[in-house]
Amino acid sequence: MKRKLLSLLMTGAMVLSLAACGGGSTGSTGSTGSTGSTGSTGSTGSTTSEPSATADETIDTFSGELTMWCIATESDSNRHSYEAAIADMAEKYPNITLNWEAFENESYKTKIKAAVSANDMPDIFFTWSCAFLQDFVDAGRVYCLDDAYQAFKSELPESMLGNSTYDGHHYGVPLTMNIVGLFANMDLLAQVGYTEIPGTYDEFIACCDALKAAGIIPFGCAGKETWCVTEYLESVIEKSVGADALNDIFLGRATWNNADVAAAVDTFQSLVTNGYFDPNGIALSNDEVKNNFMDGKYAFYMNGTWNCADFAKNEAFFPKVRVGEFPVINADKAQLGQLIGGPSDTLAVAAGSAHPEVAAQYCFELGKLICHYGYLDGCGLPAWTPYGDTSSVNGLTQAVAEICGNATGYVLFGDTAMNADDARTYLDYVAMVYGCEVNGQEFIDGLTNDIR
Repeated sequence: MKRKLLSLLMTGAMVLSLAACGGGSTGSTGSTGSTGSTGSTGSTGSTTSEPSATADETIDTFSGELTMWCIATESDSNRHSYEAAIADMAEKYPNITLNWEAFENESYKTKIKAAVSANDMPDIFFTWSCAFLQDFVDAGRVYCLDDAYQAFKSELPESMLGNSTYDGHHYGVPLTMNIVGLFANMDLLAQVGYTEIPGTYDEFIACCDALKAAGIIPFGCAGKETWCVTEYLESVIEKSVGADALNDIFLGRATWNNADVAAAVDTFQSLVTNGYFDPNGIALSNDEVKNNFMDGKYAFYMNGTWNCADFAKNEAFFPKVRVGEFPVINADKAQLGQLIGGPSDTLAVAAGSAHPEVAAQYCFELGKLICHYGYLDGCGLPAWTPYGDTSSVNGLTQAVAEICGNATGYVLFGDTAMNADDARTYLDYVAMVYGCEVNGQEFIDGLTNDIR
């Protein structure tokens, strides 16, 4: 009953944001991190060149290879869920060899966009939903999953497909969903007199001042990977202007010419100039910053709740960490329960696959398994209806479920919600904010001029 209630709470809360990303579409029916294969060695990057699929070809009758790209590198929290899911698929379908390759997050964004442009894609590929996937759909490079979805409707609520549905057609298989969490090392907070994560912004700033006075760095942020900076900046903006206002900007329903956004950017930048961030963070990767947090170098770490998995594995650190949400800055326009995140991690099938029907069936079954193992590992909340024994889900992930159960609105990560060109421009300005090269007014002026 508890598990069913959790699923209903998440489904109801996530519906708040799903309609926002399903825009119109005219689309039709880097460094390598690691490679893997189920049944053979090596892996290939492009769609298989086997003979064209026959009309009656199914996952049970097909015998051959499929290819897949993803971001589940050796250091990624989701690595185990992919490995376990792929192993299950290999056992169930020994007639199919999946050659898969994993790439680091930022390099993958460049690689998959280049592959789409060249129409040289793997059969199955990881993607972020909303505008990121829509660009590929509009280019006619993504296979429509409407028919394949019918066999999985009872296990995958249609509400979970909202961020990968365009013109009423489904193009993605959602995995887990995540939000940006405010992770805190409670041992460090206890050193300055705090037994709970501060609940108001004034208390939060007082805590940061106390930490700084005690020689403890409040925040770690990976400036080397700009998406990590957005985890902080977007939370500050949302808790200043409200979820609806930020959603409207990301989705092009409003311009960046918003004085409240400029003020919020200045607020974030004041956290940097006040010395709350590790000054070396601007040159660090996310893995380095996360490891520093677990080693006790920072009191807070703002990042995706997929990190619950890695924190739970660290027996020495896990008892120290808690998760909450960033406090409200402007209560006239924002409130607790407005979160950054939502269903985004997605698998899709290339329209140019030699075996699209088989790849689509395989994609759904694989996605269900990745979701299952990812949920058990604590990599996120499930888009699919949970099944089996979930009693092993760690307490940190359960705390995230409670936060999501009280959600009143979601804003999908900005670089996912926007189209590729706008997202690139946006990230450039975010990097300049973190580096204190532009202030809030210059940030909104630049984006108003360069985007809309």
